[in-house]
Amino acid sequence: MREIPTIEEQVEQLKEYLGCPCTYFPPMADDQPIMDAYRQARARGEKEGFLPMLVAADELLLECFEDADQVRAELLSAPLESGEEFLQKWLKEMKEELEEDEPDYWEQLIGEVSDGEGIDRFLSLRDFNGKQTVPVVLAEIPVKNPWEVFAYLPFGGWNECPANEEHMAVAKYWFEKYGAVPALMTHDVLEYSLPAPVSQEKAMEVAWEQFTYCSDIVEQGVGTVGRLADGLAQSKFWYFWWD
Repeated sequence: MREIPTIEEQVEQLKEYLGCPCTYFPPMADDQPIMDAYRQARARGEKEGFLPMLVAADELLLECFEDADQVRAELLSAPLESGEEFLQKWLKEMKEELEEDEPDYWEQLIGEVSDGEGIDRFLSLRDFNGKQTVPVVLAEIPVKNPWEVFAYLPFGGWNECPANEEHMAVAKYWFEKYGAVPALMTHDVLEYSLPAPVSQEKAMEVAWEQFTYCSDIVEQGVGTVGRLADGLAQSKFWYFWWD
């Protein structure tokens, strides 16, 4: 029977894999020190040429990084397609499929632009009980562009989660349009940080993009795209979770 590595062993494996400056934060009751460290690293990273990422010490996530050196080189050398075109294509396909299979569902999905909740911090920093933070590493990923973190931290390509190159393309589009940057990763969660919430005028457009990218945040989360839009207009953090 294979032994499950300890959290400390997982942290060391993660540091060795990344090969960049990393700070480990063990579980703690207050997540403010982690938030403060992240914000300070963002400011330094803009000057020193790195993007900070909070990466959970997670055995399932570590398994995704096997053979990652080759994947990294391939992703960094391949030309990126348009993230906006990816999203438009996916949404068109989803709409056609839903309207054919469940014509009433699409109208129900839209909902009212109201009752949304803003997000003012990283949601997946805390454990399921909410009593303490998960063990996490603040890594200074040596990338020139924020979307390139997915070459260092391969993520996706399973179930409905987009593939690495699709994450990169969408992240490039969202950074250039909204200033959003990837910021936190677990084995099934991805969170973004923004300089400011999107405007009320843009919120519904962004909500459709996010539903297309990660339908679980609506179908197993807030319930309607309208409610998601209302929340986005109040949020400096974006949360994605794939079942």
